Amino acid sequence: MTARPANAHQARLLQLLRDGGPNSRAQLGDQVDLSRSKLAVEVDRLLETELVVADGLAASRGGRRSHNIRLNPQLRFLGVDIGATSVDVAVTNAELEILGHINQPMDVREGPVAVFEQVLSMAAKLRASGLAEGFDGAGIGVPGPVRFPEGVPVAPPIMPGWDGFPVREALSQELGCPVMVDNDVNLMALGEQHAGVARTVHDFLVVKIGTGIGCGIVVGGDVYRGTTGSAGDIGHIQAVPEGRPCACGNRGCLEAHFSGAALARDATEAAQQGRSAELASRLETNGDLSAADVAAAAAAGDATALDLIREGGRSTGQVIAGLVSFFNPGLVVIGGGVTGLGHNLLAAIRTQVYRQSLPLATGNLPIVLGELGPTAGVIGGARLISDHLFSPA
Repeated sequence: MTARPANAHQARLLQLLRDGGPNSRAQLGDQVDLSRSKLAVEVDRLLETELVVADGLAASRGGRRSHNIRLNPQLRFLGVDIGATSVDVAVTNAELEILGHINQPMDVREGPVAVFEQVLSMAAKLRASGLAEGFDGAGIGVPGPVRFPEGVPVAPPIMPGWDGFPVREALSQELGCPVMVDNDVNLMALGEQHAGVARTVHDFLVVKIGTGIGCGIVVGGDVYRGTTGSAGDIGHIQAVPEGRPCACGNRGCLEAHFSGAALARDATEAAQQGRSAELASRLETNGDLSAADVAAAAAAGDATALDLIREGGRSTGQVIAGLVSFFNPGLVVIGGGVTGLGHNLLAAIRTQVYRQSLPLATGNLPIVLGELGPTAGVIGGARLISDHLFSPA
C-alpha cells in the first residue's frame, strides 16, 4: 500500500468504509458534508488509488441505483500485542476482521531482539498460510510507556533492555511496511472501541489487569497518551500507604498489591501457610500458582481464593473510583488476563467504585468486562495502523 488519502474528505470516507463495511455512494453522501458532485470527485480519486474498489449496485432507494464501494479486499494489516508473558499476532483485512490469529508464550524480559524474532516468525507463519502475500501496515503494542511519535519504549518497568529501542524503525525494515507502536492497553482500548463494548462511547477507560495494571484513556473518541506517553500508568498509584514494595521503587502501589503476579504470590503464601487446602493441592500438583489457579479455586468455593479476589477488587476499585471522580467517563471496561477471575472481581470493583465515587459520576456508569478478550489488542493494533494510513499524508 503506497497511496494515502489526499485530504480530510477522503480520509473520512475510508474510515466510514472501514468501520461500516461496503456502502453505496448515496449512503456515504448521507454521512459526509459534501455536495453530490464533490463526493463523486473524491470517490473517483479514491478508486484511482485502488484503496477502494467498486462492489456492484446498491439496493434501490428510488430512481437510479447507486454503486457500492468498499475498501480494497486485498489490503492486509498486522496486529501485534506483546504482553509480559505472551504475544498475540493476527492478520486482518482493511475492515479489521481477523483472518488469522496466533498466540504463543513469551517472556518480554528476554529483550527486544529475541521477542521480535518470535513475532516475525509468527507473522511469517500467517503469511505462509495464504492469508497475506505481505502486509500494508502493522500496529504493535508493548507493555510499557511509549514515546508515540517515534515508536520507542521509554523506561518500561517490566521490560529490561527495551528502553529507547527503535521498535517502529526496526520492525518497519523487517516487515517492509509502515509500523506504529503504542502501549498495549491503548491498543486494547482501540480494539474495544472498534469492535467491542465501547463502540458507541466517546469517553471511557479500559483497565487492563495482567502481570501489571494499566489504563487506556479515551477522550472524545481519541486515545489520550500524555506528554511523555505514560498516561494511564495506574498500577503505580498508591493503594496502600506504606504497603508492599513495588518494582518501581515505591511502596504500596496498586500493582504490588493486585495484579497477576501479586495474586500468584499471595495465593502461594496462603497455600504454604495452610489457609487453603484447594490452593495447596494445586501448588503441589503444578509446582507454582497463577491467577487461573485462584479463579479455579474460587469456582470450587474456596473461601481464601474468594477473599484474595475480593480484596484485589477492592484495591483496584479504590483507584478506579479516584479516576471516575476525576475523569467522569461514560464507561469503564475491565480486561486483561486476570479477568478470568470473572464476576467475583467485577462485583468487588463495582461495589468499591459505586460506594466511593459521587452518585453524579456513577449514576449511569457501566463497569463491564471487555468483550474481545485476547483479540482486543490485535484488533487495536490494526486499528492503530489503519488510522495512520487512512489519514492524509
